[in-house]
Amino acid sequence: MSDAVLSTRGLKRSFTQGDVTIHVLRGVDLDVMPGEIVALLGPSGSGKSTLLQAVGLLEGGFEGSIRIAGREASTLDDNGRTDLRRNALGFVYQFHHLLPEFNARENVVLPQLIHGAETDAARGRAEQLLGALGLGSRLDHRPSKLSGGEQQRVAVARALANKPPLVLADEPTGNLDEATADTVLAEFLSLVRGEGSAALVATHNERLAAKMDRVVRLHEGQLQ
Repeated sequence: MSDAVLSTRGLKRSFTQGDVTIHVLRGVDLDVMPGEIVALLGPSGSGKSTLLQAVGLLEGGFEGSIRIAGREASTLDDNGRTDLRRNALGFVYQFHHLLPEFNARENVVLPQLIHGAETDAARGRAEQLLGALGLGSRLDHRPSKLSGGEQQRVAVARALANKPPLVLADEPTGNLDEATADTVLAEFLSLVRGEGSAALVATHNERLAAKMDRVVRLHEGQLQ
């Protein structure tokens, strides 16, 4: 669909191990509309992470079409893909991947500075996002001084810092206990909706998937 923030057509990915070819993605057609939060549901090993790596432009070797924010990614060179990834995408992983030597605020400021923001504006944006996630009193704490849930909230703020049209989240609460996972997911969904971004969220948890706008299921390399 032409107005989708993410659109894939015929997306395929295979891996060869010795004489065996493993077909992980077998022609995935997917549209995510602006502002829509879509759950990508499937068991471990179903190819969810592979699909997110493809649409996140994180590695090559894929066949098919990937359009992000109206741009066809498959025709771009490395610099073009990097530019599209920087300007159109935000990422949240199962493990937060925060920079340990920087505090919560700085972890959200840095991607904005890389994106060209002024320091004062970046700090204000970081404080606004972290405050919305209940971390207003934890701005100066380094990751080692934050709980797992707090670290993941910082990762969510970092993903949204540059106001990407699309956020990709790979099991964003998979490393948290159930109660913390519920809280962090609720805050993530509220913030994404408030920011007007779209999101594609990979999960194996049916209960969490049901909280999103739409669920698509990945089975044997195809969406159902």
